[in-house]
Amino acid sequence: MSRLIFHIDANSAYLSWEATYRLQQGEKIDLRTVPSVVGGDEESRHGIVLTKSIPAKKYNIQTGETLYTARQKCPELLIVPPRYWLYMQCSSAMNKIFQEYTPQIQRFSVDESFLDFSDMEHLYPNYIELAETIKERIKKELGFTVNIGISNNKLLAKVASDFTKPDRIHTLFPHEIKKKMWPLPVEDMFMIGRATSPKLHNLNINTIGDLAQYDIRILKNKLKSHGQVIWNYANGIETSDVRKSNHIEAKGIGNSTTIPFDVVDSDTAHKVILSLCETVAMRLRDSRNCCTVVSISVRGSDMIFYSRQKKLIVATDSTKKIYEVACYLFDNVWRGNPIRHLGIHITDFCCNDFYQCSLLDTFDYDKDSRLNKAVDGIRLKYGDKAISRSCFLHSGLNAMCGGIGEDDYPLMSSIL
Repeated sequence: MSRLIFHIDANSAYLSWEATYRLQQGEKIDLRTVPSVVGGDEESRHGIVLTKSIPAKKYNIQTGETLYTARQKCPELLIVPPRYWLYMQCSSAMNKIFQEYTPQIQRFSVDESFLDFSDMEHLYPNYIELAETIKERIKKELGFTVNIGISNNKLLAKVASDFTKPDRIHTLFPHEIKKKMWPLPVEDMFMIGRATSPKLHNLNINTIGDLAQYDIRILKNKLKSHGQVIWNYANGIETSDVRKSNHIEAKGIGNSTTIPFDVVDSDTAHKVILSLCETVAMRLRDSRNCCTVVSISVRGSDMIFYSRQKKLIVATDSTKKIYEVACYLFDNVWRGNPIRHLGIHITDFCCNDFYQCSLLDTFDYDKDSRLNKAVDGIRLKYGDKAISRSCFLHSGLNAMCGGIGEDDYPLMSSIL
């Protein structure tokens, strides 16, 4: 077998890591054995379920639902706050174990990674034994369990890791697709979400097998290019590499926040937008891309959602430029109602090897680029809060905002 891919996914990651840490600190209750969830801060209006234990699933508690509704389903539900610093440590510890077996690792998210063992039969003649070794090492040394999916491409390996949980190893090679994957509900297919699944059901596509055998011409007519993508996935067709580089062919980068209080003036809204643009632009530069489309989304306290987007004439990776466009969109779309939630999203990427400047543009791209590079370097080395914009002082947004711009006075904190 020339190509061999593992997808390793921590079981109920946040909750497992939290449970392991608490047991190490002397607690008697294992969160994984009782109805429990890791949930956000209800006082700051982030009170949703981040992850749940297997016993909590019996009460039909869903990731992303409010803690209020979760309590209604299970009055004795145990709710614990998240510790993101702990989860990053656990993720890094797991990754260090992976590095002992292969250098070709793609960290797909904080709790899952792809490992490439292609053309390594001479080192690992039995891939099941290899998977078992990695799984047991994580359990013994780190205290939590993982699922491992094995196949000859990333898609099938990921689907396999989602089979029966926890603490399992599953294979899904092309000859197993018809038996193992096709009977599954079409919603279980990667890249099929809440918007796409009703459209598929209207076409009488209810299982992955139905999708795989459907007329591709009809799918492309109804769903455009996305129809081709999901038809390929249903047939196990996927050829992307396991990438170590941060330079990825991402389709978009976004960031959003639920604000602890209702925003009722544009000045405060602009500051929230600026904080979101700081994160989005930094991630864009880290991926070595520029964007040509900026969009903004607004949700009011009445829970009504609306959004707008703008195509840029000149591609950019500048925080300031993205912020200016986002504010323009916000000022044109905001209806004056109290705001509960704001989001920024950028798409249509191109490489940032050089800037194509406009002759009519007086913006100093070189100065802005140097500034962004300096700020990114400080934050990557010392943390997001090491440097901050002066406009966030005394604004009530310090906990959620950071960064610096050329028109603001820099503030250093907690660098040493």
